[in-house]
Amino acid sequence: MSSKMQSNCSIVLLILLSVFSCLEAQLQVGFYSKTCPSAETVVKQQVTKAFMSNAGIAPGLVRMHFHDCFVRGCDGSVLINSTAGNTAEKDSPFNNPSLRGFEVIDAAKAILETQCKGIVSCADILAFAARDSIALAKGPAYSVPSGRKDGRVSLSTDVPGNIPAPTMNVGQLTTNFANKGLTQDEMVTLSGAHTIGVSHCTIITSVDDRLYNFNGTNMPDPALDPSYVTQLQAACPKASTSTSSVVNMDPSTPAVVDNKYYANVLVNKGLFTSDWTLRTNAATSAALTANANNQAQWFNKFTAAIVKMGNIGAGSAGEIRTNCAVIN
Repeated sequence: MSSKMQSNCSIVLLILLSVFSCLEAQLQVGFYSKTCPSAETVVKQQVTKAFMSNAGIAPGLVRMHFHDCFVRGCDGSVLINSTAGNTAEKDSPFNNPSLRGFEVIDAAKAILETQCKGIVSCADILAFAARDSIALAKGPAYSVPSGRKDGRVSLSTDVPGNIPAPTMNVGQLTTNFANKGLTQDEMVTLSGAHTIGVSHCTIITSVDDRLYNFNGTNMPDPALDPSYVTQLQAACPKASTSTSSVVNMDPSTPAVVDNKYYANVLVNKGLFTSDWTLRTNAATSAALTANANNQAQWFNKFTAAIVKMGNIGAGSAGEIRTNCAVIN
C-alpha cells in the first residue's frame, strides 16, 4: 500500500472515530433501559417521598438542575462537597443556603448503587429528579434524555457570571442564556420556573432591594404594584437579616407549576428585577403575554426548553460517581 493511500486511510479512520465519539456523547431517552431498568423509577420514588413530606423540595430540585447546567454544563458538579482545599459550587453564595434537595439525590443514588453499581450518573439522577418535581407540582410531564457523565471539578468561583443574577436586565439575561446556547424566547420560557418556590428575604431587601431602598431612593421600586409591596414588606421586614425568612416567588399559586407567573409579571407583581425587566423589551414582553394567555403552549415550550438546557455540556467525558458528593 502506498504512503499516500495509508495516509488517506488514516484520515478516514480518524473521521469515523470522531463520528462515533460524537454519537456516544449524545443523550437518549431510555438510556438505562437495559443497563439499569429501575433507574428512573427509583428516582421518582425518592422525589415523591420527599415531596409528600415537604412540597418545597420540588422547586429546590428544579433550581438545582438549572444551577448545575449553567456552570460547567449538566455534569452534577453542583452536588460535590467542598474540601479543605477547595470551596465547591454548592457553597457559593449563589447556592448556599438557597439550594436544597441534595439528600434526595443522595438517597436515590444509594439505592441505585445497590441495584446497578457504577451505572447511573448523578447528573442524570438530578435531571430525572427535576422532571419528576415538575410533574408532582402539577406541571407538564416529559421524557428526559440521559447518558450524562459526572464532572470531576467543582469551583465556587465558577458560579458568578454563569448563574443569572436577580438584578440583571433583559440584555444581560439574553446574553447570559445565549452563552449557554439558549435563545431569548427560551430565556423567557425558563423564567417561568419562578412559578414555584421561594426567595430568601435578604435577596429582595439587600442584593436586589426593591422594597426599601431601590436605587438609593429610600423608597420601593415604583414598578412594583403597591399592594404587592405591602405584602412583601409584611413578609420581609426592613431590619430583618434572617436567612430563614422567605417569600413566595409566585404570589398567586406558589406550589403549582402554571402560567400565573407571567400574568403576575404583567401586572407588576414580578419579584425580582430580572422578572420585571422582561416587560421592558418588545420581544420579551410579547412572549410574556403569549405565555400568560396560553398555558398549554407554555407547557410545550417549557418542556422543550428544559430538555435543551439539559443538553448543555453533555458528553462522554467524565465518570460515574459512587457518591454524588465526592469525586471518585
